[in-house]
Parts: sequence; structure tokens; C-alpha cells
Amino acid sequence: MLEKFFELSKNGTSVRTEIIAGLTTFLTMAYIIFVNPMILSTDFKGEPTGLDPQAVMLATCAAASLATLIMGVFARYPIAQAPGMGNNHLFITIVMSLSAIGIADAWQVGLGIVFLSGVTFLVLSVLKVRQAIIESVSPSLRNGIAAGIGIFIAFIGLRNGKILREAPGTWLSLNVEFMTPAIAVFTFGFLVIAILLARRVRGAILIGILLSTGLAWLLGQVHWPGNPVGLPDIEHTAILKLDIRTALSLACIPFVIMLVFTDIFDTVGTLVGVSERAGFMKGNTLPRANRALISDAVGTIAGSLLGTSTVTSYIESATGIEQGGRTGLTSVVVSLLFVTALIFSPIVEMVGGYAPITAPALVMVGALMAANIRKIAWDDITESLPAFMILIGIPLTYSIADGLALGFISYPVIKLLSGRVREVNWLMFILASAMLVYFLAVRTQIQ
Repeated sequence: MLEKFFELSKNGTSVRTEIIAGLTTFLTMAYIIFVNPMILSTDFKGEPTGLDPQAVMLATCAAASLATLIMGVFARYPIAQAPGMGNNHLFITIVMSLSAIGIADAWQVGLGIVFLSGVTFLVLSVLKVRQAIIESVSPSLRNGIAAGIGIFIAFIGLRNGKILREAPGTWLSLNVEFMTPAIAVFTFGFLVIAILLARRVRGAILIGILLSTGLAWLLGQVHWPGNPVGLPDIEHTAILKLDIRTALSLACIPFVIMLVFTDIFDTVGTLVGVSERAGFMKGNTLPRANRALISDAVGTIAGSLLGTSTVTSYIESATGIEQGGRTGLTSVVVSLLFVTALIFSPIVEMVGGYAPITAPALVMVGALMAANIRKIAWDDITESLPAFMILIGIPLTYSIADGLALGFISYPVIKLLSGRVREVNWLMFILASAMLVYFLAVRTQIQ
């Protein structure tokens, strides 16, 4: 049944490979189960938002499981979804802004805004607007996105592994405290994964994560839970607590627009980057792209109803793809693991709660994705310069959407001034204009 539905042989994979890929993807993104409740339950001043951490944990796992299952069964892609990092910080910014202008129960209104943005995503997906955006992106831009996301992933991994640290007077610097448990765990995992990949051992990244967990335990950085089974306390659940009526008010419209723009380009960037690396792109077209985008939209709507911020496609899906995941079965495995995580949350917290364990996997996958740099048309400045802006923009701005903006705005302008306007898809001009207006008129005011 699995062979027939997911066409495993046709895609050069097997049930075993898909399971390993799914487990690998889950372990690299499991941190969201515990980070998301921490972010959504308190604002930037340390004040409670009104969202209960245990309720957010339930919403995070449920929304991630549902959205990823839809992605796997409906779109049949090995791409996992969950409440997005960055989107959750943006949600808190919105909640604080709503409170500042005197709106009561700001977190409920914030969930209403997420719901409206999700409905907007769904409409745009059904109308195939988001698919048209993907198909308007040139091959050089696509490869710039893939390489940029790769560098972004590696950057996150180096920070999580404590190799890079913040230092006074600089943005980041190399951590000179080499004799620390965190760096020992990272270095060990990095070398294990690198050696196994070089020897073409299947499941290299997963093996590296498991062995790194063992070393972290030996060094006393993680502890086996006394009771590995435990369910979150959901006494103060946020299910169906959203306030849609207030979210429809004029004061909230800029926030809806902000979430719409951010998620559109975060999702497009992730889908294009990961799909380019996996070989899913067929020319300028991503097969079943509309189904993937609808899955993302439904996930956001479901997340708002359950009580969490915007759900989006995860760049960590690239780790499972590098392990051979090629079909929606990988996503189905991830979906089941999110449900299981609610039951075995102490074990998941042990692995996902200590970042140096999964950091080497992110760096290694980032390096593999960065190989797409060679596919950029470097001999054509009208293609290479916008692609380069995306490539460096994504990691430097710490945002896929902002990085895409640099390339999407500069691409049609450079083509136009170079007398090669016919090479540009007409939609790119609309996107560039819309993004420029968004940044100048909407985001600037909110910030």
C-alpha cells in the first residue's frame, strides 16, 4: 500500500529510508516543542502574555502533526511543518503592539490575526497565486535561495553548537573556550557525521545525533528522565480562544498584512530551496506545488484554532532529505513522532533541549545545500548579483523573507536598466513593487 501510494521505488527510496529520514528531520526540529511555549508565554519584557506554556506545547505538537500529515498525504513531499521560529517572535511583537494601543486580551486577538492570515494564505494558494510566484523565479535565483538557506542553516548550527558567540563590539566571533562540554559534543557529532557521510553510511546524520546524545549524557549535560512518559498539563488550554472579530478591525489590518507577506516568502523560500536541492524542481515548475502551499495554509489556520503562532515549512526538512527522504512518507513519520512527543515529552526534551546535539547536523546539511552556488549563472551579472543578494541576505538578516526581498526587488530593476526586460516574468515586477511598499508603508510603521 505504501509503495503504491507514495511510489517509493519510482522515487528511489524505501520504507526504511523514509523512516530514518523522518526521524532525522524530527530530531533536528524537536526543539520547537519546548522553545515555542517559552517564547509565546512571555513577552520581550519578561511579562506573561496570557498563553499557558503547557497549552502552547500541546498546540505546537498538534498543529505540527496535522500540517505535516497533510503535507505528506496530500502534497506527498518530505517537508515538515510546525510553528515557525521568527514567526513566533513576530507574534509576540504583535501582541505587545496590540497591548500598547489598549486592546484587551491581546494574545487572543493575535491568534485571530494569525487565523485571518491563514485564510488569506489559503485563498492565495487555491487561486494559485503562490504557485505562480514559485514559477516566476529564475534558476539562478532558485539556486541562490537554496545556497542562502544552506548558509543560514549552518550559521544556526554553529551558534547552537557554541562555536560562534556574541562578543562586545562585534556581531559574532569564534568562541575561544574550546574546552567546554558543548563544544566537545558538537565537535564529536560533526566528525562522526562527516566520516560516515564520506564512507556513504546510510543514516549518517541520525547516527551522529544519537551518538552525540550519548556523549552529552556521559558529560552530564543531559539526564535520562526518571519517568520517560509524561503528558503536558493543559488546564489552561488555548483551543478556540482566538478573537476574530477584533482582528478584523482597522487597527489590526497592518498586522495581518505583515504575517501574510512574511509567511508567503518564508514558505516559498523554503519550498524552492529544499526542492532545488532534492531535485524536485522540473524546469521552473514544482510538481504539486499548490498542494504543498495549501498544506501550509491549512496548518496556519489549524494552529491559530489550537492556540499557536503561524505554521510554516521547516528548513530542517533538508536534514531528512539528505538522508534519502524523497516522498510524503517521511512527513507522515514526522507527523506521528510529533504525536508521540506528547507522550514521551521528557525524552524529546532531553535530546531537543540541548542544542549542541543536533547542531552538527544543521552545519553538515548547510554545507551540502551551499553546493547549489555552482549552479548560479555567475557569468551573467543580471542573474548572479540578485542571486548573490539573496545568498548573503538570508543569513545576515536572519530571515528568509528579508533575504528574498533583496533579490526579488533588485532582479527586475537590474534587468530593466540593462535592456533585458523581456527575460523577466511579469509577476516579478508586481512582487518587487509589493515588497517595496510593504517594507516602506507597513513594516516600518510597526517597527
